[in-house]
Amino acid sequence: MSALICGSLAFDTITTFPGRFAQQILPEQVHILNVSFLVPTLRREFGGCAGNIAYTLAQLGGQPVVLAAVGSDGHEYVERLRSWRASVEHVRVVDDSYTAQAIIITDTDNNQITAFHPGAMQSAHLTPVPARSDIAVAIIAPDGRDAMLQHAAQLAAAGIPFVFDPGQGLPMFDGAELRQFVAQATWVALNDYEAKMLCDRTGQTLESLSRSHLKGVVVTLGAEGCDLWEQGVRTHVPGVAATEVVDPTGCGDAFRGALLYGLERGWPLARCVALGNRVGALKIACRGGQNHRIDPALVTG
Repeated sequence: MSALICGSLAFDTITTFPGRFAQQILPEQVHILNVSFLVPTLRREFGGCAGNIAYTLAQLGGQPVVLAAVGSDGHEYVERLRSWRASVEHVRVVDDSYTAQAIIITDTDNNQITAFHPGAMQSAHLTPVPARSDIAVAIIAPDGRDAMLQHAAQLAAAGIPFVFDPGQGLPMFDGAELRQFVAQATWVALNDYEAKMLCDRTGQTLESLSRSHLKGVVVTLGAEGCDLWEQGVRTHVPGVAATEVVDPTGCGDAFRGALLYGLERGWPLARCVALGNRVGALKIACRGGQNHRIDPALVTG
């Protein structure tokens, strides 16, 4: 069976600031903010939530089906996806646009500032959720606003269970829209900051969300692991110590790739997120979102 990944494909320009943002940004002067960060290192990586999730899922042995859009500069990315044996027949190429671009600055505390140009991602809604009998599970990851709304509705109508993973796209939606996403989803996955925003905008708590039809709410906590909410009960799943902290870019996506792998196989949610924690610790020791290697033994470890 396969997992449908609805989300962005992007190129990441990743830089490192050898200092702390907090030492450069004066809180009392944010109304006239004008800062410049010297970034001695720069590299360009394949990224985007759908690409990163698909990479980890493929590394684990899953079968990713990618639903996304790239620009005229994205043919190399499509071939990269195909090299993992990911299905790319639902990747739209928009000839009059660039592939989405993220420019990321990371400081020594692993805080990040990102500028994002959506480009072809804004056309992702033009490709509908495919009618395929082999799709066991799906995820709505950050994407164009219309794409997220339409693909969630299409998945719900098709009866395909999916993870709602709004990520950095969450601020695009108001309370009513977020409540609709939750009503359509089977699981919700967020980091702790996004969880607070979701609760504020929907007027619900994590406990009340988990007491609904949802099979689980997963809140990632970085190195601390994650909290898993099921039917009003919170279970903490401890984090896994990384051998080295190199680059946090794509750690959440790596976690979600592992989450999908387990859900596709019908694992208990706690086992899915435990694998996600192990994969996240592996990814943070590598630069970029698609360069970590996963030993098959990790799945059973």
